[in-house]
Amino acid sequence: MSYSAQNIRNVCLLGHGGNGKTSLAESMLYLAGGSIRLGSVPDGNTVSDYDPEEIKRQISISTSILPVEYNGCKINVLDTPGYFDFSGEVMEALQAADAAIIVCSAKSGMSVGAEKAWKFCAERKIPRILYVSKTDEENSDYNAAFATLRDRFGKNIAPLVAPIWDADKKVIGIIDVLHKRAFEAGPKGERLEIDVPEDKKAVLDELYDSLKESVAETSEAMMDKYFGGEDFTYAEMVQGLRAGVRDLSLFPVLCGSALSGLGTRMLLDAIIELLPNPVEGRPLMGENADGELDEFVAAPGALPTAFVWKTVSDQYGKYSYLKVLSGSLKPDMPIVNARTGEPEKLGRLYQMRGKKAEEVKELQCGDIGAVTKMDKLKTGDTLCDPRKVVKLEPIPFPEPCYSVAISPKTKGQEDKIAAGLTRLEEEDQTFHWVNNAETRQMVVSGTGDMQMDVILSRLKNRFGVDAELSEPRVAYREKIRKKVEVQGRHKKQTGGHGQFGDVWMRFEPGESEELEFCEAVVGGAVPKNYFPAVEKGMREAVQHGVLAGYPVVNLKATLFDGSYHPVDSSEMAFKTATQLAYKAGMPDASPTLLEPIGELKVTVPDSYMGDVIGDLNKRRGRVLGMDPAGDGDQVISAEVPMAEMGRYAIDLRSMTQGRGSFTFHFVRYEEAPPAAQEKAIAAAKAMAELDD
Repeated sequence: MSYSAQNIRNVCLLGHGGNGKTSLAESMLYLAGGSIRLGSVPDGNTVSDYDPEEIKRQISISTSILPVEYNGCKINVLDTPGYFDFSGEVMEALQAADAAIIVCSAKSGMSVGAEKAWKFCAERKIPRILYVSKTDEENSDYNAAFATLRDRFGKNIAPLVAPIWDADKKVIGIIDVLHKRAFEAGPKGERLEIDVPEDKKAVLDELYDSLKESVAETSEAMMDKYFGGEDFTYAEMVQGLRAGVRDLSLFPVLCGSALSGLGTRMLLDAIIELLPNPVEGRPLMGENADGELDEFVAAPGALPTAFVWKTVSDQYGKYSYLKVLSGSLKPDMPIVNARTGEPEKLGRLYQMRGKKAEEVKELQCGDIGAVTKMDKLKTGDTLCDPRKVVKLEPIPFPEPCYSVAISPKTKGQEDKIAAGLTRLEEEDQTFHWVNNAETRQMVVSGTGDMQMDVILSRLKNRFGVDAELSEPRVAYREKIRKKVEVQGRHKKQTGGHGQFGDVWMRFEPGESEELEFCEAVVGGAVPKNYFPAVEKGMREAVQHGVLAGYPVVNLKATLFDGSYHPVDSSEMAFKTATQLAYKAGMPDASPTLLEPIGELKVTVPDSYMGDVIGDLNKRRGRVLGMDPAGDGDQVISAEVPMAEMGRYAIDLRSMTQGRGSFTFHFVRYEEAPPAAQEKAIAAAKAMAELDD
């Protein structure tokens, strides 16, 4: 069935891992008739968590789509991962969604994951509903959970529910404040109406009056009516709440249990009644054909435009997930990829339900679907009608902050790893990999250790290659601190023409990082035609220092004397003589090891400042300053040796309960302290022995 934009809602489920997002999505799909059974995460049979890794780990790793058809509307539910290593999936879902449901557990209230989800939504000005899950489980406490929300967001919270407890304080039903009705869940999750308990009538009246006050504040006309003592009609209540949700002054709170179905239908009703449709969603910015940034206005009757917000590759091919922003899409339609400027033809179109793809003949404005057999498409591409090309702003993925070296357990499978990582990188834009020629390692950079563990599993299961992770080597440098003069002499007689080269070299600290080669030969002691050979010998030699084999920088090398043989001298002989001089002279020039230093910017709540700064001091970091970042956060600026940052992403998460974030970029090389030099030299020697 095809739905118009007014009857579509795109909502993403956000929150901490384990708070019940996937179970809630399953409950919505099941009670709306979209599946014949209620899937269970422990049983591994949910519609949204279909990847073998998700089933094995019992967590969501990728965002999946569950289209829920309910009361004449289509709700595209985007179930996102709650674990921070998979935050890139959340960024993608936020790009496609027009509203969010932040899921908090009745056992923990406003958890770190919910806090971060709230921040993501606030930055993007996304309307949101708060949903308190697991209200009927042991050790749950709805009142305590709601109190944490009230403390955090104050009067902006608009509770639409009042739980009904039994004698053991277990939630057995809920009161729908807006409709002034009470419900309990039937054996199959159906909504059964019950009488409002006598002891809850006063609570209902109080909550309804509070809602009326919130509605009154959404417009002057409503305010006049409220102070005039008039009651609002149901339509006016919904209109006011909807306006408050859209302008981000109201955040409705609901609750329930995904397992029993309690509260699920009420949530579905709230999504349809209170959350914006795709045409009413937040404005997007796009670059037009002239390279100017304009606001993009979504409109059903406009020329077709769609955004690729996610890519999924499997053994059957590649799916590019689309959100239609204007017009409608049909298979074989000619389009232009705004990133490349190249014309293309749309492939087959599908509606996704977990891993199941159902082919459709058209995708309407505001809807979410997928297209296949378009190998050139990448996440972040904008597909346009050739008559109006616009390039929408890319998805703001988090910077990779955790790096590990990856290698095959069986030698000779490096190409298979590279091919697998390239395919996986298409799906997950939060990790990148490089083949580092200097350290002779394949290095993968991403968000954390759990992401890396999943990458290893997928390499094995999808691409048949067993890989292992290790600490990446640090790219040190070497330099000298004093001047030396040394002779390099190469003489070899083998019968017939021999080999003869003789140079006197001066090595001293230079100004430039690059090798500075000079010649100051007097009287033709070394003919000019051998100068290039001497320079070539030096450029090869400085790739390997004498301390630990790292490249030498800031070196000035001057050829100032030497001798030659009219018959036996050659370019090769002078090149060899130069390298002999290098090996003989550099150890006497006070060589030292330089380590890479990075600029670190850590954003943490005030309460963790002491722990974070103390930890930076242990890492030989220099704190340069602190700046307030708003909302109780501080940004600490520091310079830290890269050798000390290997596990920082994991350690910071542990120190701040996941609330901290950071960026880290190389700035320069500095002389390493003696203890760090000894450690690095010993490691380099051990590695050299291993390579041999």
